[in-house]
Amino acid sequence: MNERIKKMTSDVTFFWKSRTKMQKGTMIGSLLAVIILAIIITTMMNKVNFVPLYTDVSPSEIGRIKETLDAQGVPNEIAPGGTSILVPAEQVDSLLVQLAAEGYPQSGMIDYNFFSQNAGFGMTDNEFNVLKLASMQTELGKLIKGVEGVKEAQVMITLPEEGVFLSQSNETASAAIILNTEAGYKFTDSQILSLYNLVSKSIPNLAAEDISIRNQYLEYFDLEQANANTAGANVTDQMSIKKTIERDLQRQVQTMLGTLMGQDKVVVSITTDIDFKQENREENLVEPVDEENMAGIEISAQRISETFTGENPVAGGTPATEDATDNFTNYVEGSTSNGDYERLEDTINSDVNRIKKEIVESPYKIRDIGIQVMVEPPNPEDVTTMPDGVEQDIEQILATIIRTSIDEEAGGELTEELLQEKIVVSVQPFNGKATAVANTQSAIPWWVYVIGGILLVAIILLVVSLLRSRKTDEEEMIILEEQREEFNVDDINTEKETESTLRRKQLEKMAKDKPEEFAKLLRTWIAED
Repeated sequence: MNERIKKMTSDVTFFWKSRTKMQKGTMIGSLLAVIILAIIITTMMNKVNFVPLYTDVSPSEIGRIKETLDAQGVPNEIAPGGTSILVPAEQVDSLLVQLAAEGYPQSGMIDYNFFSQNAGFGMTDNEFNVLKLASMQTELGKLIKGVEGVKEAQVMITLPEEGVFLSQSNETASAAIILNTEAGYKFTDSQILSLYNLVSKSIPNLAAEDISIRNQYLEYFDLEQANANTAGANVTDQMSIKKTIERDLQRQVQTMLGTLMGQDKVVVSITTDIDFKQENREENLVEPVDEENMAGIEISAQRISETFTGENPVAGGTPATEDATDNFTNYVEGSTSNGDYERLEDTINSDVNRIKKEIVESPYKIRDIGIQVMVEPPNPEDVTTMPDGVEQDIEQILATIIRTSIDEEAGGELTEELLQEKIVVSVQPFNGKATAVANTQSAIPWWVYVIGGILLVAIILLVVSLLRSRKTDEEEMIILEEQREEFNVDDINTEKETESTLRRKQLEKMAKDKPEEFAKLLRTWIAED
């Protein structure tokens, strides 16, 4: 064993001394590179990828969740702000199910299950009313969350105090709701109406006009006017119609530009000038059927034709006096004469188009629109990062919306100069914008792959170099062994083997291989002697 270790040591020493300085440096550098690469790979493989488990949760709730995770031995981190907690990505689904079974996150929400779990005789009326109101808000939020396009719903309900006496009039309730809607989702009028009906039917003494609903983008969802014929009859209706038009235009522009630049990269403000003048008039028009010839349609026709040939009496006689009462009393027929007579008469009755119109003008017309748009560049710190042509495209889109929305009769002819005056597009960074906790995803930098590729190529070159050097050493050793001369040494032992010599050799071998048996044999011989 010691000889084998010595031989290996000598071989390694010989191999190392036979290398050049460049080969020694290459081997040491490759070894260090392999060690560093192994350390990097091990660190990356052991690095935990943390993703959010719960976000936008109260700090107290985050503390209770962290205690539960620490008790279970689950690695976790608190995100900046203290309202989110991060756990390993591969354990998110199982932890969500497990914590949900334990009732997390609670976040102070009380539903109807609270009464079945904590009902007791020690609860006062005030405590019961507070818990009842909290449970109503929670359950109503769950109902609204089931509507398509709604991710979360926060509900605040104000209930009037019930009077002790019947003579006391009960006040009405009110509700304020904030929806967290999906980006770019547009609610229809029927969906908005269903939301108002859902809320008003869930709370007693709550009318639709006492409900306020908006989303996280400060967009209010208002009910449309039920009676369109009386729309704009008073100042309240006019302001409501004006806000509705501005809101619809703002949503349209926000959705379009948000899809182009990003929902948090665009802010839109729209102002309008509405003409609420309403006109009722009646028109009675008469138009020819054939406008080119200015002729009507023939409804009846009559033709009279008379001809005569022969002798007819000729008028003659003495005229009457001036004081005669009848000019033809003293008329005397004269003599006869020959003649021809012909008479043609055509009578045609025509009619024209008679049009009667009762016109009721629209209760409102858009006379003017002003659109102000603020756009944040891709890099908020550098305004020049805005791509060329994007600002012109936005102005063109807004010009098309204005041109198709303004009434031609009320607004007049729109020129390019007038359109440019109605549009303002500003490119600048947004200050005070709300920032959300981003999902921490471990992305391997590109330089890691580059270093790994370089180290892999170096290892391959090192292995090839070692194989070649080893093959060269083996060839040199073979050549050296072949060049060695073999020396045959004659056996100097000329002793002739006899029976005594053979027995002596056997005893020596026995004494060497089996000393105990040899000792027993000697003791036996001595005893016999």
